[in-house]
Amino acid sequence: MKHLNKVLVAAMMVMGLNSQAQDSNNPWAISFGANAVDTRASATGGNGWLDQHFSQPFAAKDNWNVLPSVSYISVSKYLGDNFSFGLQGSVNKIDKYVKFDPTALGHDARGNVVSNPGDLMYYGIDASVKYSFMTLINSKVIDPSLHVGGGYTFFGDSSYGTLNPGAGLTFWFTENVGLALETSYKKSFGDREDVSGTPDAPSHFQHTAGIIFKFGGKDTDGDGIYDKDDACPDVAGLKEFNGCPDTDGDGIADKDDSCPEIAGPKEFNGCPDTDGDGIADKDDACPEVAGPKSLNGCPDTDGDGVADKNDKCPNVAGPKENGGCPWPDTDGDGVLDKDDKCPTVKGTVANSGCPEVTAEVIKQLNDYGKTILFDSGKASFKEQTFAVLQSITDILKEYPNSNFMIEGHTDSDGSNALNQTLSENRASAVRNYLVEKGINTDRLKSTGFGETKPISSNKTAKGKAENRRVEVSLIKD
Repeated sequence: MKHLNKVLVAAMMVMGLNSQAQDSNNPWAISFGANAVDTRASATGGNGWLDQHFSQPFAAKDNWNVLPSVSYISVSKYLGDNFSFGLQGSVNKIDKYVKFDPTALGHDARGNVVSNPGDLMYYGIDASVKYSFMTLINSKVIDPSLHVGGGYTFFGDSSYGTLNPGAGLTFWFTENVGLALETSYKKSFGDREDVSGTPDAPSHFQHTAGIIFKFGGKDTDGDGIYDKDDACPDVAGLKEFNGCPDTDGDGIADKDDSCPEIAGPKEFNGCPDTDGDGIADKDDACPEVAGPKSLNGCPDTDGDGVADKNDKCPNVAGPKENGGCPWPDTDGDGVLDKDDKCPTVKGTVANSGCPEVTAEVIKQLNDYGKTILFDSGKASFKEQTFAVLQSITDILKEYPNSNFMIEGHTDSDGSNALNQTLSENRASAVRNYLVEKGINTDRLKSTGFGETKPISSNKTAKGKAENRRVEVSLIKD
């Protein structure tokens, strides 16, 4: 019963401590299997220390004590930098005890004899720090290691501490399951035998073989990549993208893909370029028709710098200001409408597309002006004058970009002041009539010269008639 209590205590200590394991992905490991105890190392026979301890390392049938059941369990946790810390509990039964006694019957060539000390129960509680060489040899299957630690051994009725250097070799079948082999030399801190010859505190080798499981790694999205290494821990992804998905399968992880649901090349951050014009569809105003980058991927058939979709004349080059169409010349005078101050009246280039007022035109206006008749001493027109005024109006309309001065003149009858006023009023009357007939008021000015500019003698009736006149002159810019 007392031995059973020792097993329970050992198991509770092993399972209850936060010990250390195999790697950072799965920081915890548990191993269980069979152990063998070999007391050959404590026998004094042999030529020197090495021969004494290692002369029969694999004499399992003769020297090893093995229980035909699970007889050890260990728990470990990863410390970092290939180091781990572990705690192990083991149980065995000693029915093969090696002793150096060259006088005893049945001794071997080295003077060792194997006896049964009375089926002594064996319990071990051991802690160790292990260093794995798996990373150094760049292997994912073979995992050699060295360890050192200490423990406490219950050997029959005796108990004692040990120093435990050793080595191990694990073969990983999968990332989490493997076969663990380990051996430790447990150097005793006690006597070999008591005075009666009963084994007391022998140094010994303990070998273990068992199944090891690594666990504790967190994989939230279940994609086989642990959260600590998963760039997208909440979304299942691919190993080549550090656990991030590639929904459209274009070789670019969704987190780096500007078009995660539509496949596209890397140079466009995963977006397609349907028309092959070097502009990704998402940035292409015309994704199905090739066009230059300067026009956001839209074509320009006539090469006028206006994309066809915005070009009112896509097959004929024209300026952007006119919607891609050429400027018209409505009146055909060689001056484009945009520059033509008289776009519907044929003119000259020198006069910005407007017709030029020639000396002949001015003469014609003044010929009409001489026939304008006013009521005597007044600024009102005689009835027959309206046809003349209409003729003057028609001529002025032919020159919509020209400005004119209407001048009034009188004969010498009456006072100068009266004649001045009368000439101004008559010139103003002509101007007002022309404005009423559609001539822009800004194009016309009027003035009066009274009797100061006669063209004939005021001594004759004929001369006076010629001096009573209206003249039209061109106002030049």
